[in-house]
Amino acid sequence: MVTSVPRLVIAAPSSGSGKTTVATGLMAAFAARGLAVSPHKVGPDYIDPGYHALATGRAGRNLDAYLCGTELIAPLFAHGARGCDLAVVEGVMGLYDGAAGQGDLASTAQVAKLLRAPVVLVVDASSQSRSVAALVHGFASWDPGVRVAGVILNKVGSDRHEEMLREALDASGVPVLGALRRTAQVDTPSRHLGLVPVAERRADAVDAVASMAAQVRHGCDLDALFALACGAGELSGAAWDAAGAVASAPPCPRTPDGRTDPTPAGAGERGTGPSRAPRVAVAGGAAFTFSYAEHAELLAAAGAEVVVFDPLRDEQLPEGTVGLVIGGGFPEVYASELSANEPLRKAVAELAFGGAPVAAECAGLLYLSRELDGRPMCGVLDATARMDERLTLGYRDAVAVSDSVLAAAGTRMRGHEFHRTVVEPGAGAAPAWGVRAPRPRVEGFVQRGVHASYLHTHWASVPGVARRFVERCLTS
Repeated sequence: MVTSVPRLVIAAPSSGSGKTTVATGLMAAFAARGLAVSPHKVGPDYIDPGYHALATGRAGRNLDAYLCGTELIAPLFAHGARGCDLAVVEGVMGLYDGAAGQGDLASTAQVAKLLRAPVVLVVDASSQSRSVAALVHGFASWDPGVRVAGVILNKVGSDRHEEMLREALDASGVPVLGALRRTAQVDTPSRHLGLVPVAERRADAVDAVASMAAQVRHGCDLDALFALACGAGELSGAAWDAAGAVASAPPCPRTPDGRTDPTPAGAGERGTGPSRAPRVAVAGGAAFTFSYAEHAELLAAAGAEVVVFDPLRDEQLPEGTVGLVIGGGFPEVYASELSANEPLRKAVAELAFGGAPVAAECAGLLYLSRELDGRPMCGVLDATARMDERLTLGYRDAVAVSDSVLAAAGTRMRGHEFHRTVVEPGAGAAPAWGVRAPRPRVEGFVQRGVHASYLHTHWASVPGVARRFVERCLTS
């Protein structure tokens, strides 16, 4: 299979240069032209893809070479971009920044090379004129495998300032494809973990995306950018497929009583006796916005019926729930509302104490704790959670310490931590993961059917996680 979707990577010399404004604005502007635009984000970020989805009407998808491995970047891209007219990939941090101490691993530059995609560099020009040419020359020549094919100047002060910048860049050989004025600000509020997610400010987010699109339409040469995207090289190989990934995953090990489940996940018709598709409830809404699109796809491919519920609004789990997935988000922002929903807290605790499979990451860990900032939570875990001033951030190499509904002990996965909270104790009697860096430690909780941890993981890298979880739903 050959993928030839036109594509661009939007990068920058550093964070804060305006990548999200430009990338989201481009997505929305091209979508308004009637193009089917596939949105992507380099790295583990959950928040920017929400704005991308709003701009395009398609699920925002992450491309993380650390979490998923370099070999999955092109297949995951092809999966998301299938049937589209254009793909726009927003980078992470600076163009060449990636996993600490591991070269270009997980950098925007590496993803651009893996996708054979041209790079458009967004440069904050607010405090420079002729020096912009040296900066662009340096980024364009640093790695011959990275094709920096255009520049968009951001925060330009005036017509004269723009003229000076363009004159300086004439000699660089890198064309200027847009210039955005400094005065055109877009309302995208931030807090302790980045932008406020779309789910928390839907109406305002719609207006913000519209403003980004207008800014980009006014300041950028959309025809030249699309022509550049059409020059991207072809990608060979099959697109990632959830069903294929699950089918090739190893079978579920024996159940605790020594039996193996005779019914393959997904066999039979829904509602026909023992082979009925198990209903897996996935937390959503404003408090739980962190989720990779591939997780739900893998669960469905493994045979589950995936149903989303909102812990802020729903007082009961979806009827017939036999498994529960609670991803990341901002429960600390909504601690009072989550605590006030006592019927749902009790329902979650009853499900968990009954031995049902429960997978919780970060925000889910906090929600399952006894209390968060002094407010009662579900009480599934004998632990307390609180906000902390220190940011915990970074990639992690992890190994499963205990057998769980997600993984057998010894299973290796890569993950990412991103939080300003502390859970005490940090691990239960049966920890979830052993982590080597930044210091050797164990963390998380495995008890009954519960797997709860701070670690965010991408199941596409180990699709057996989804298969194991669904098979445990069938046998629990």
